[in-house]
Amino acid sequence: MAQPPLITLNDVRLTFGGKPLFTGVSFSLSKGERVALVGRNGAGKSTLMKIISESVEADSGEVWRQPGITYAVVAQEPSLAGYDTVLDYVADGLEASYMAEAELMEFGVDASADPATLSGGQQRRAALARAFARDPDVILLDEPTNHLDVPMIEALEARLKGFNGVVLLVSHDRRFLENVSTNTLWLRQGKVLKSPEGYTKFDEWAEQIEVEEERQLRRMTTQLKDEQHWLARGVTGRRKRNQGRLAKLKQMRVQHAEMRGALQDRKSTADLSVSSGDSMSKKVIEAKGLSKTFDTPNGPLVIADDLSLRILRGDRIGIIGPNGAGKTTLVRLLLGEIEPDAGNVRLSKTLQVTYQDQTRDSLNATDTVWEALAPNGGDSIMVQGNQRHVAAYAKDFLFKPEQLRQPVGALSGGERNRLALAIGLAQPSNLLVMDEPTNDLDMQTLELLEDMLLNYDGTLILVSHDRAFLDATVTSCLCPVGDGRWVVTAGGWSDAQNQLKHFRKSDAPVQKSEKPKADNAVRAKPQKKLSYKDEHRQKEINALIPKLQQEIRTLEEKMSDPDFYTRDPNGFAKASDRIGAARDELDEIEMEWLEIEEKREALAGS
Repeated sequence: MAQPPLITLNDVRLTFGGKPLFTGVSFSLSKGERVALVGRNGAGKSTLMKIISESVEADSGEVWRQPGITYAVVAQEPSLAGYDTVLDYVADGLEASYMAEAELMEFGVDASADPATLSGGQQRRAALARAFARDPDVILLDEPTNHLDVPMIEALEARLKGFNGVVLLVSHDRRFLENVSTNTLWLRQGKVLKSPEGYTKFDEWAEQIEVEEERQLRRMTTQLKDEQHWLARGVTGRRKRNQGRLAKLKQMRVQHAEMRGALQDRKSTADLSVSSGDSMSKKVIEAKGLSKTFDTPNGPLVIADDLSLRILRGDRIGIIGPNGAGKTTLVRLLLGEIEPDAGNVRLSKTLQVTYQDQTRDSLNATDTVWEALAPNGGDSIMVQGNQRHVAAYAKDFLFKPEQLRQPVGALSGGERNRLALAIGLAQPSNLLVMDEPTNDLDMQTLELLEDMLLNYDGTLILVSHDRAFLDATVTSCLCPVGDGRWVVTAGGWSDAQNQLKHFRKSDAPVQKSEKPKADNAVRAKPQKKLSYKDEHRQKEINALIPKLQQEIRTLEEKMSDPDFYTRDPNGFAKASDRIGAARDELDEIEMEWLEIEEKREALAGS
């Protein structure tokens, strides 16, 4: 049964910096809805949240809120300044502190800690604890998964699914949105469209909208040509009977321009490309017996223990694991930036590294965008060995000409990330290292980044908690399994989780027993070739693929007969169903073959 709305926006309009941001936003949010708010960086998602939470007032329109409802907001960059302890921050405004203490315990943050000493992930968890401690009717989350590891993201997903009020989410983490959302709001061209389904169906829904808009645009273009022809033959504004038609023509031109802009909004995305530099030897990085331990107040922190790893040209490795596992430190060990306690690392002599860290430390807040792109001055820069005008290159990354003179410190988180990408990807490299590159990126730029990485012919090392991004970009994962030990799994993040289950099962007796036999089992010689089951399955697939391909060709020829449907409607329907099923089967077994082949390559290189 549909719930009455808690919040309703009707024709909300807002101008920001002289430019219309919202030109007529209307939608409602009801109890039990978990809504994904999507749109390009700069479209106004965070501002829309501020209007809902009453921290920003619209120029016009109506915002109705059910009397007495309460809000909790987790900002994109939460501030804990001015509080002596984390508990003071979380409990601020509450009548009793026990809810704050309970939520801090739930999110794993020390209540007595000094806020100034917290990491980015701990600050995010504290902000989430503060929001849930208020037991609000409406919770607004702006990039809530930033700096969170996968276990904490999954815990947050569970909390939100059990939340009984309204949830409004802005996030670049597609898997998170897919798992949590029940509806989708699409903010584009100053208006909002609402889907009755979650983000899982967003692409399909958006494509249907765009197809219909393209049809309308074609009809309008044809009609516009007729109207322009009439106008060219002589319209006089003095004749009253023509005034209505002339006004309609002007309105049609405005609608035509708006519709073209809306269609371009989704298609206009960052033009990302990267060069892999000069050719190099096949072996990029080789680590042998690598060990590194840090002494901490809580005892020794083992980053690596007797790690041996070979990274070859073209490898696409995702380094995954919870916060605190030492992923970034391991990358710095492999790049030779940190000395190991034992073992050694050999790097290719021709190595050209582009390293993008998650802190964006390479950006100076006082520089303009132009100065950040061209630090040596002038109006052109070298991009992968080719000279480009600064403005043209910046446009590839969705920066408008008027933004080039803005200071970097005035950019949004997503814009700073795009700028860091532009600077990093201008450099030729044969090893691309990216640490949490997806933070604050909009969906369009994220998809373009995926395409760029798939076309990159050098070596990729990617540290990320973004499960969908890892599944789309890497062919193997380096995973921590405790006590400084790491294992290589074939495939992306989802494949790694399945393989780690088997590893942990076989490893479980070792954790519980000190018998030499169990220890020998875990230190057995690693598997070097595919299992009999995988080998047999791949042979079956090799035989199935040509049969399915031939069946599809036969059905296509049969269905190309223009009289087939008239002659045999039932046969046409059966052939249509079968050709769709056959194509799906072919896609599935080709993917299965590729997964087995990637597993073979990973085993051969281990």
